[in-house]
Amino acid sequence: MPAPADEEKPPTRRAIAAPAAVGVVAAVASALAAATSIWDLPVALGVGLTGAAALLAGVVAWASTAPQSPKEPAALGGAPVPAELPPVIAHFTGRADALADLRARFDRRDGAAPFVVSLYGQGGVGKSALATRFAHDVIDAFPGGQLYFDLRGLDGAVRPEEVLAGFLRSLGVRLTTDPGGLQELRKLWWTWTKDRKLLIFLDNAQDGNQVKDLIPTERRCAVIVTSRRPLELANSYDTQLVPFTEAQGLELLARLAGDERVAADLASAQEIVQLCDRLPLAISICGGRLGTRAHWSLHDLADRLADERRRLDQLEVGSQRDRSVRASLQLSYDDCTRIQRRLLRLLAQLTAPDVQDWVAGDLLDTSGTDGADQLETLVTSQLAECTGHDATGRLRYRLHDLVRLFAQEQQVDPEQRRAAIERVLYGYRRRAESAAEARWPQDWTSRRPITPIHVNWPLTPAEMTSATWFTTERLGLLAAIHLARAEGMWEQAWSMGRAFCSLCHSLRAYWSDWETVADILCEAAEQIGDARAMGIALLERSAVAGGLGRMERALTDARRALDLLTAQGETWWAARAMRAVGMTLFSGGNLDSGQEYLTRSVTTFKAEGDRWWTARTQRNLAELRLAQRGYGEAAALLEEALSTFEADGNRYSEAQTQRALGEVLAAKARSLLEAGEDLAAERQYILAGNALRFAIKAFHDRHEEWEEARSLRAAGEIGDPNNRLTEYRNVTDAKEMLAKLGDSWGVARTEISEGRVLERLGRPREAVAAMRRASSEFEALGDRWWQARSLRGEAEMLLRADRREDAREPARQALAIYLSLGNEVGARRARDVLDRAEAPRPVPPAS
Repeated sequence: MPAPADEEKPPTRRAIAAPAAVGVVAAVASALAAATSIWDLPVALGVGLTGAAALLAGVVAWASTAPQSPKEPAALGGAPVPAELPPVIAHFTGRADALADLRARFDRRDGAAPFVVSLYGQGGVGKSALATRFAHDVIDAFPGGQLYFDLRGLDGAVRPEEVLAGFLRSLGVRLTTDPGGLQELRKLWWTWTKDRKLLIFLDNAQDGNQVKDLIPTERRCAVIVTSRRPLELANSYDTQLVPFTEAQGLELLARLAGDERVAADLASAQEIVQLCDRLPLAISICGGRLGTRAHWSLHDLADRLADERRRLDQLEVGSQRDRSVRASLQLSYDDCTRIQRRLLRLLAQLTAPDVQDWVAGDLLDTSGTDGADQLETLVTSQLAECTGHDATGRLRYRLHDLVRLFAQEQQVDPEQRRAAIERVLYGYRRRAESAAEARWPQDWTSRRPITPIHVNWPLTPAEMTSATWFTTERLGLLAAIHLARAEGMWEQAWSMGRAFCSLCHSLRAYWSDWETVADILCEAAEQIGDARAMGIALLERSAVAGGLGRMERALTDARRALDLLTAQGETWWAARAMRAVGMTLFSGGNLDSGQEYLTRSVTTFKAEGDRWWTARTQRNLAELRLAQRGYGEAAALLEEALSTFEADGNRYSEAQTQRALGEVLAAKARSLLEAGEDLAAERQYILAGNALRFAIKAFHDRHEEWEEARSLRAAGEIGDPNNRLTEYRNVTDAKEMLAKLGDSWGVARTEISEGRVLERLGRPREAVAAMRRASSEFEALGDRWWQARSLRGEAEMLLRADRREDAREPARQALAIYLSLGNEVGARRARDVLDRAEAPRPVPPAS
């Protein structure tokens, strides 16, 4: 059966060379014939020589046209078939998916043009190793030979003419004369690759211009190229090779250092892989070091790598790029322009995990667009990477960790460095203050408003956009605050820290970061020597301490803030401090003293003409009166506050007040139910449910998870006998949301709510267990008042379950805490519970 047209066998090299061979022999025959007329030879001998020459020419012609076995195609002039591929490295691993993808694309090639694949990525990522392995996998499809050339990319790139000349010599072409330059060499290359199945491996290309003239026109050839940047060649498949995953890195380390050593100390092995930035070259160097140093443990090497000053020293075993991470990075760095190198050095001075593109513009003191363009060139050079769009719609960028360490080794002018850092910190400050003021304008009432800047927030309303920005930039802003502190830029540290705390306070989130920044805020105020700034910083630290249940510290800071701000004549801020003292006393169980400070705060805010803070503090006073069971006064305060928020169109504060009103109405309904006034209680339950549903929906629509969770918890505590399962679901949802937000105090508080609803569901053992968890968690938090409330609640549950003996100890503990706090109301209630627990059981009448 004849072969298909597209599989027609190409003419053999002997067939092509036949005319030349016959011509040579014919020339010899002519020379011999001519010789018979020059030399005086006998006629018979002359005729014999001429006949022998003719016979020789005929034999050569027959041999040249004889068919050749397709299994071993020969090069020109009988030269061996080129087989120049480098060997596959013995420890090759971790690229199964990439290999499968390359093979699938190779199998799907259409044959209309040469198959060209470009592998690009940062230095040391393993491009050459993968390309070599793939080339060996498909070698059988190229019986015409395999050619290889190291183009030396960034390390003194080879000219295309040199490559073509080398390839032609490998194919057996004798270039005895000057071929005439690139154009002629390329034509000769096309001629001698025609009808031949060649695999061409071009390693370490500088750019597409270095490669494009090396691609043959023969459709049955294939070209594999590696480079540090995308080449965008015609008819090519460009694929970026990224660093290993942790699992791939561990596998490579184990192959080199030994499976048993890695398995015996997996934690150190994971640390090594991470410190190597998951870069195969770096991991290979570490594995090689461990393999030749049996006395080193993985922990020893991890410790050496952990020192950033010495890490690159540990990641080199020679000066060549394939044996040193530093040498590999130096090639990419040297290839950058002056401004790109400057940007790289300055980016390395920042400690943020990644940054938006405006940072580059500030570092270079140019426009954001120009800075972004320079960042993109670093991405193209594989020195930086784009981590994608963030929630605000902006692109984010980061330096690879080892690149950052390399860039930090480069010389930076100290004055330029400080000026660049100041510009970036000011950029963070402006954005943070704009976000904080948009989120919670009432927190910034006492100062002249700043001019908002455009930060490309895609969402509305303003509060939501601020929350989105802060969620996106929190780690960057936190890093900027720490950098300002380290550089002694205290005014920047205070301003950014104040905005950070305001955002955390309004969101009631990121408690650990909030506490850290509040401490820095106080340190910055002390360094600046500004009493007003210190008073504001102490209020922030008091707020976070109170939220974490550290009431003694919260009260100390709030009282000190009140003294400082009063002495400075800062009446508005002093009112804020009065409120903070009052709320801290309230949260600590000192209700009467707390009521005094809150009342004074309301009076001062009214005198200042601040409607919002007046209404908010009235809401706080109402919550305190609720704890004192003053339901009527609490409801009146809330109605007054609600009218203010409704008139001002403040939906957020209106929803908060509706939540508090729902709690008051629910408490009133429970008291009516206990008094046997079922119909009146039912009406109050309906009103309480309506108020809380309003709050839940309002906060849910605004993505205010903390406030939504707080409202759900309140809805779970209504106590409506007709909605017990719904209330239980509300409480569990609230606990899950608060746990996700990291609000440990809120979770403990919700355990109390869960215990109450479980008891109403007839599950007393689970209810008591929830109360015990709450008291244990409040004890760990240092919140003794809520610990006492949990203990008292547990004792009351045990009494209702007729477990008097079990109720005595928690009742005693609650009483002791109330007495130590000076909380007379709490102590009176705890003593009543203890008396009932210790009362003798009535003697059943004699039968």
